[in-house]
Amino acid sequence: MNLKTEWEKLKVRKKLIDAFKSGKIHLSYKSADHERLISPKIHAVDLANESTTITFTLPNGLNPELLDKNFFAFQQHFGNAIELEGEYKKFVLKIYNASMPSELIYSYKNIKDAINSYRLGVICGKNRQGEYVAFDLLKQPHILIAGETGSGKSTQLRSILTTMILSKRPDELELYLGDCKKSEFHIFRKVEHVQCVHSSPRDIQKMLLHIKKELDERSNLTETFEVSHVDELPAEHKRPYLVVCIDEFVMLRKDEKIMDILTEIAAIGRTLGVFLILSMQRPNAKVLDTTIRANLTVSMGFKLRDAMESKIVNTPNAHKIETSGRFIMNSDKLYEIQAPYLTMDKAKKLLGPFMVAKGPVKEVTEAPPQITEKDVFNDVD
Repeated sequence: MNLKTEWEKLKVRKKLIDAFKSGKIHLSYKSADHERLISPKIHAVDLANESTTITFTLPNGLNPELLDKNFFAFQQHFGNAIELEGEYKKFVLKIYNASMPSELIYSYKNIKDAINSYRLGVICGKNRQGEYVAFDLLKQPHILIAGETGSGKSTQLRSILTTMILSKRPDELELYLGDCKKSEFHIFRKVEHVQCVHSSPRDIQKMLLHIKKELDERSNLTETFEVSHVDELPAEHKRPYLVVCIDEFVMLRKDEKIMDILTEIAAIGRTLGVFLILSMQRPNAKVLDTTIRANLTVSMGFKLRDAMESKIVNTPNAHKIETSGRFIMNSDKLYEIQAPYLTMDKAKKLLGPFMVAKGPVKEVTEAPPQITEKDVFNDVD
């Protein structure tokens, strides 16, 4: 038996017991002469280089909501670099030995390894373990990104779109961009993957009507060839993935036709290879009605104004975030992540090899520009 290790485990146990006491996380039974407290039972303490993991169970009858309500007690005893997971009775508390970086400079060379195994990879950032987090848009379709001005929402959009462009050929991916604020997407306007960048509701509606027509055609094709996904269509009928990204789409809320098409894409786009990325500064429950919100399978909540906005986005405690570029992601579970920081100038240099001449109607070159490893992997500081 390693006495030093056992002593460290005992200290962790005592600290957790103190957290239970200060947070009043216990059952209380009073009799005439004394009060009996029943605290959660600690089953195991595992020490590792990156984190310490504690497994405990609640006594029957103790409301698990107390853990969320009094989460501050765990933070006061263990610091902010912690995660608590569980449901009803069994819970796991992780205490990370290293804190997350306050800034993560975008590096496609490193990001490529994280998305390489996915058909349409979306980069998120780094978690508390210092690992890149990414996911496949085909398996977790449609993204909602929300955050105040300066929270990191805009650079996250830039990182996601730039990474998609660098990792997919123009015949594999088409981007349709709506820039309601007229401030973010101009750098993508001449990129070959980008079919259009619109800012007025009228033009965005035309763009979405084109997407609606494409949805119908793809649906007919999958029915004709009796396949469940567009990727299974015969080679001569292959379709590229379509990503519709609209920044500050809340400005379109009064256009019923636009909202109807967005809802349809969210509902059936997955099997047809058509995906949504929607972003907004101020989450609004009326805009994010239950139909569209239920189909946005990934939510990224950067710094938000209050608990109500965090609830609308389904990213609890996003209103408590203090670091720019930090966000809560809700997908298969909750993550706290530091987003890559990609400046406008660096994005322009990375996108340079993909630029083509475009007129009123997009001009497409016969062959995409030849990209060298130096163009893509030589990240600019």
